[in-house]
Amino acid sequence: MFTVYSVDKTKSEPNLSLSVAFMISSIYAIIISGGLPIKKRIDTYSKGAGATNLMLMLWIYVLAGAFSASAQQMGAIDATVNLALELLPANLLLPGLFLASCFISLSIGTSVGTVVALVPIAAGLSHSTGFNATMMTAVIVGGAYFGDNLSFISDTTVVATQTQGCKMSDKFRVNFRIVAPAALLVLCVYALIGRNITEPAQTVPVEYLKVTPYLIVLITAIAGMNVMAVLTLGLLLCGIIGMIDGSYNIYGWFAAMGDGVLGMGELVIIAMMAGGMLEIIRKNGGIDFIISKLTARINGKRGAEFSIAALVSLVNVCTANNTVAILTVGSISKNIADRFGIDNRKAASILDTFSCCVQGLIPYSAQILLAAGLSGLNPIQIIPYLFYPMAIGVVSLLAIAFRYPKQYS
Repeated sequence: MFTVYSVDKTKSEPNLSLSVAFMISSIYAIIISGGLPIKKRIDTYSKGAGATNLMLMLWIYVLAGAFSASAQQMGAIDATVNLALELLPANLLLPGLFLASCFISLSIGTSVGTVVALVPIAAGLSHSTGFNATMMTAVIVGGAYFGDNLSFISDTTVVATQTQGCKMSDKFRVNFRIVAPAALLVLCVYALIGRNITEPAQTVPVEYLKVTPYLIVLITAIAGMNVMAVLTLGLLLCGIIGMIDGSYNIYGWFAAMGDGVLGMGELVIIAMMAGGMLEIIRKNGGIDFIISKLTARINGKRGAEFSIAALVSLVNVCTANNTVAILTVGSISKNIADRFGIDNRKAASILDTFSCCVQGLIPYSAQILLAAGLSGLNPIQIIPYLFYPMAIGVVSLLAIAFRYPKQYS
């Protein structure tokens, strides 16, 4: 599989193959879908595997693989890493990366775009400093969910506020008060963990021309350009600068892009199998069953808020898409909120925060699969280091249990 930087796997435990796990799960899901001819079951599975929103993610995987490979081949990643080491002291790299990830995701409103832009740089910094690659990658993924949860232009924010009937600015105030302590705590943890990172023994002068593709990617992403257009522009810049610089000719560029696309092959297969399996779960009433069971015995405001959190979390596990999860349970959550007198701003905040928490911790989510592909890691390796998604889950549960913030509870 294509990797931005090779990872020494001789010292780690054997990797769990997600592709095999999903293949077995998919076969089992098709077998137990009784009452339908086998062709009909396979058609249902194929429909989920080829869903429109899933195919969009697959094209992003393909472009991200091509961009990262061509950027690495012509030296853009090394140049950007050298620039980062020049601007930031080594012992501040972890908190610096987390803050950069939070800012960019808040600006562009998408965790996927943030992962595409920053994970290759984090992988390069890990390679240069000898620091844990999984930790560096997880810092970016965690920070990406800060903006996914809070940004005014994030899909989850838009859907959560629309389904609950509140203003985005009001939801932001409630949501920020809940997750801000988690963000500050995680920032302090990263500062402590990263205090022993040392500068590389030899520093290399920064080749500023080769940094251009990443700067353009970041600037255009923050400006709101579509992530596929951003990647295409970055890809073209890599090719032009690489050929001007002599890093490769046009055939070398094509070969680098081809290696990058092939390196994303396993992730594409995993994503398609996950989509097919989850469509069978939905078609057989699995999601409806979860919703009916969780809403059957609600008792009081606190129980109602916990039920909304559990609903969106379980549906997110089944759909691997936080926006779709909020859309699926949004109207039901609104009914629960109205029935038990829950503030709609608090309900919207619960929907958004718990969907981002779960999305950030399932190994088959688009963001973690993409981060794994760009850093050369197994998705399972990244999960234990995702401190921010874990932290927002904990503080959100505490906010429900202790009725915080008081004026919205």
